[in-house]
Amino acid sequence: MIAPSTVPRADADRLPIALLSVSDKRGLVDLARGLVRHGYALVASGGTAKALRTAALEVRDVADVTGAAEMLGGRVKTLHPVIAGGILARRTQRQLAELELHDITPIDVVVCNLYAFENAAAAAAASDDEDASEAAVIEEIDIGGVTLLRAAAKNFESVTVVCEPDGYHALLAQLDAGGPDLSTRRRLARDAFRHTAAYDAAISAYFEGRCGDQVEPPNNNNNNNNNNNNVDENADENDARIALDPRLPQTLTLVATAPTALRYGENPHQAAAHYQLAGQAPAFVQHGGKALSFNNLVDLEAAYAMVAQAAVPTVAVVKHTNPCGFAVGDNAIEAFERALACDPTSAFGSIIATNCAVDAAFVTALGPLFVEVLAAPAFDDEALALLARKKRNTRVMQAQPTPAVALDLRLQRGGLLVQTTDPMVDDFASFRVVSARAPTDAERADLATAWHVAAHVKSNAIVLVRGGAAVGVGAGQMSRVDSVRLAAERAGAASIGAVLASDAFFPFADGLEAAAAAGVTAVIQPGGSVRDDEVIAAVDRLGLAMVLTGTRHFRH
Repeated sequence: MIAPSTVPRADADRLPIALLSVSDKRGLVDLARGLVRHGYALVASGGTAKALRTAALEVRDVADVTGAAEMLGGRVKTLHPVIAGGILARRTQRQLAELELHDITPIDVVVCNLYAFENAAAAAAASDDEDASEAAVIEEIDIGGVTLLRAAAKNFESVTVVCEPDGYHALLAQLDAGGPDLSTRRRLARDAFRHTAAYDAAISAYFEGRCGDQVEPPNNNNNNNNNNNNVDENADENDARIALDPRLPQTLTLVATAPTALRYGENPHQAAAHYQLAGQAPAFVQHGGKALSFNNLVDLEAAYAMVAQAAVPTVAVVKHTNPCGFAVGDNAIEAFERALACDPTSAFGSIIATNCAVDAAFVTALGPLFVEVLAAPAFDDEALALLARKKRNTRVMQAQPTPAVALDLRLQRGGLLVQTTDPMVDDFASFRVVSARAPTDAERADLATAWHVAAHVKSNAIVLVRGGAAVGVGAGQMSRVDSVRLAAERAGAASIGAVLASDAFFPFADGLEAAAAAGVTAVIQPGGSVRDDEVIAAVDRLGLAMVLTGTRHFRH
């Protein structure tokens, strides 16, 4: 064992020291050989040192440098003043003299990457007994490695830090050119802090899911006409102080990594990328088609959200985040054909999502329709082969099992808007029939479908459904009555006998009058307007059935 006093002193004649401690051994040997070629002495922790010796490289163990053996089953290796001091010391005469007093050599390069915590957490989540896997996950929380990276990054004026194998070639190129210079070391320090921040965020997310202290939403759904979920007209404008809902965190930790370049943003002159949230698995795997654009992914999320929770074969056809077709059926092909019938013109260049596995028969049913993106939980080999041969290059996206999103975030200048996500799952049995005529069983089934679809349409949203298929959609209008007229115009004769869903209350009777004139027979809406009594009276006068949900599904 080499005692600490035999380590070269902190003087001008000493060899530069490179400390290597890596979990991911990719590229390690080539990097170490390059460092030796540039005159570096190598110091490494246990597993890394073993890998270097296997490659016939001379290396000192960290334990030999510190004089302290690894302990606690490897939990403590590099946590030692000799290591921390060698990294953190500024290269001033005073601090170098202090290092020499304590027999500590400066460390010039730190190469470190961290235990694969995210892999362990993902494996535990997929196991049958996640509780039994927790101990293994905890052991993959790196302590010493994070300390090495943060210490080296803090002292970037004097120390070069590299945290990813992909950066080894660049480091050696910098050394060949006489560097790294200060600006490069600063950039590498930034990368190291990003790396540790993402790592901590993944750990935090794991514990967030394991603590079980999620707070249930307050019960505001009292099913009366003054429901606080819906009443905008009666809002107290002077109530500026509102307590933070316990479902929202006091501190919001978000780290997104591993960007995938996209073809462009909302417009071709805008750059775009998709970032993966730390600790989260990808929601989709692409099997075919050209690269995705920003708009493709926005529409994909909107389309798949419409079908993901359905219990029967369902297909959504989406354009610009709004459905231009939606239907349920006895099988996926029937659902697709009925969804397409809603607005076959707008379906050109659409995103189609289904909750069924896609086979060759479904692909054949698409016919010549140009589909930008096709999303499903599974694709068989024959279906993938047929899709690959299509003239127009459809992007094929297979949905992966992922946890529900808890928060909806929107970036604004200077901050973030954050809200809990709308689960869009309501209990039809809790809704109130307020009309003189109750809906028939067939109307009830269509009202439930229309209510589901309306929750996914941009406000003001009106959806007409007949026989389990959307026949007309009015979206994004400034006036609700205009949305009714637009949906009826889209539906044409199919509006006769259809039901209508409105994402928010009707402030006046005119929207219902327009619906009745188009042949609508039943309506579902939240209620909560100060004019609900007038609206209900109009419904009875028109012979419609109406159900109030007590919950609004407004989408901006």
